[in-house]
Amino acid sequence: MNISIVIPLKNEVESLPELEAWIRRVCDTNNLSYEIIMVDDGSTDGSWKVIEALQASKPCVRGIKFRRNYGKSAALHTGFQATRGEVVITMDADLQDSPDEIPELYRMIKEEGYDLVSGWKKKRYDPLSKTLPTKLFNAATRWMSGIRLHDFNCGLKAYRGDVVKAIEVYGEMHRYIPVLAKWAGFTKIGEKVVEHRARKFGHTKFGGWERFINGPLDLMSISFVGKFGKRPMHFFGTLGLLSFFIGFAILAYLSIAKTIFKEYGIADRPLFYFGILALIIGSQLFLTGFVGEMINRNSATRNNYLIEKEI
Repeated sequence: MNISIVIPLKNEVESLPELEAWIRRVCDTNNLSYEIIMVDDGSTDGSWKVIEALQASKPCVRGIKFRRNYGKSAALHTGFQATRGEVVITMDADLQDSPDEIPELYRMIKEEGYDLVSGWKKKRYDPLSKTLPTKLFNAATRWMSGIRLHDFNCGLKAYRGDVVKAIEVYGEMHRYIPVLAKWAGFTKIGEKVVEHRARKFGHTKFGGWERFINGPLDLMSISFVGKFGKRPMHFFGTLGLLSFFIGFAILAYLSIAKTIFKEYGIADRPLFYFGILALIIGSQLFLTGFVGEMINRNSATRNNYLIEKEI
């Protein structure tokens, strides 16, 4: 199979028939074999009934229905695990991503050898309240990751099939999938200018004001996990040893000073308490490293989601 198209959605009942017909027309015109995997992230508007109707008449459509809303990252991760295509393409269900981009994205993966190609919506129809924070997040991500992309959070992306099987998307990490791919060893990451269409039906279902807080926190998490996820002791142990030896040096100095100068007071000096505090913090950080190593060996159940139906 050439392409697996993964579409996470929530309450997009109006858009789904038009989106499926558009994808089918583009893929059939370009002689691409394909499957469409629609992941219903707890819709309440009848989206699943539309998916069932589409699947009944279109064998290329597959559907996965969550028992409740888990978020876009969960929908993408579950969709990724179900893919069978050589190339995996993700797009949003709101018709703001154009299926006409599919053939060129497929070509860039297959012929130019990219591991991942991210869409760049150079001209956007979103309000300033959304585009300004997005620009700030993208600039911070470029600086921290070293990946030269303009739009990390664009829903329209293409991947080699083995990339989506190797990365774990959880929490709100869908914003930084290129960073996850880089940390997994897939370093040939490209970009393509894509069309951004104005929303035709309804309003956005993923995200909200909380993304302004979660975005920077997720970026810090990815940066930490990418460097120290497999060796937490190297991070916490290093800080712990440094803090412990600082505290030890302070207390040793005060002890020597007290030995030489009998009248030298220790307990009434602020430096004494700084030394004790540094020893305690150092010990705690060192123990945190041990706990992190133990947790790291038992973290296989993070992406468990209750699937109500699958067709």
